[in-house]
Amino acid sequence: MVRQILRKEENGYDWYEILDPTLEDFTELKEKYNLNDASIKDCLEIGHLPKIEEFENYHFLILRSIAENFPENSDTLMDITLRISVFYDEDFIITVHRNEIKLLDELINLDKTNKKLKSSKSLVNSLVSQSLKTFENLVINDLSEKLDDYEERLFLHSRRKPFLMRLYYLKRQIDLIRIILTLYKDIVDYFHMPEYQNIYTQDLRDIYSRTNTLFRNIGENTAQLLSVYFNIESNHTNEIMRTLTIISVFFMPLTFIVGVYGMNFKYMPELDWRIGYPAVWLLMVVVSILIYIWFKRKRWL
Repeated sequence: MVRQILRKEENGYDWYEILDPTLEDFTELKEKYNLNDASIKDCLEIGHLPKIEEFENYHFLILRSIAENFPENSDTLMDITLRISVFYDEDFIITVHRNEIKLLDELINLDKTNKKLKSSKSLVNSLVSQSLKTFENLVINDLSEKLDDYEERLFLHSRRKPFLMRLYYLKRQIDLIRIILTLYKDIVDYFHMPEYQNIYTQDLRDIYSRTNTLFRNIGENTAQLLSVYFNIESNHTNEIMRTLTIISVFFMPLTFIVGVYGMNFKYMPELDWRIGYPAVWLLMVVVSILIYIWFKRKRWL
């Protein structure tokens, strides 16, 4: 569905929005603005990562922003992010998307005299900035809180398997977003070239640097938390093995003594002792005490 938001006669450039695009939606716009078939094809396909391409008479961008809600066990590009495809030049801008996107709706509903809508370049710069801010908001308002909660569960709770699954998906989400941010660098650098540079492009670069740093830090924290988890699990396993080893060491000599006197030979001198039974018990108690004292001196208990 094609909708015109701004008109060149009133605002200096045309702005068209295409929601849930089909090839037929581009029929008139392709002829009017001489759009390349390759960029239209990219626009209609799903799964592309952020990029910017320069054609003879316009620029083509693919932007990604964080979806407002996505399942905790999501780890795919389509679940975590929403896509906006942008065709633009000085005289026009075409925004294309399949889902309702809050940041785009906010720009559409702005007063038409707002400085963000002053020119097509200002509008594109605002789109890129707002898209990047969704990543910044995610790490500050959601991922950091989850990571704090997982740290608490790791150190204070004994049942950790559900926690490990959630931490795994959190790490996958962070890794995917860091890939997207890496590709955003080309777009940010493009708008920071001398011919495009202004106060807004500097703000865009600052947002990118800040967001990239936040995700790098939280990625490192997540990796460290996983490492701590596996170290704790390893120590826990070692404690169990240590306890079992101590128990087995206690019973090995006792088993040996019982085994000796459990043999069925006819001539065994101790079998006729009147105090044989209590003597064997006394021997086993003494052996157990000696093992206990030895463990204590070695500080194994």
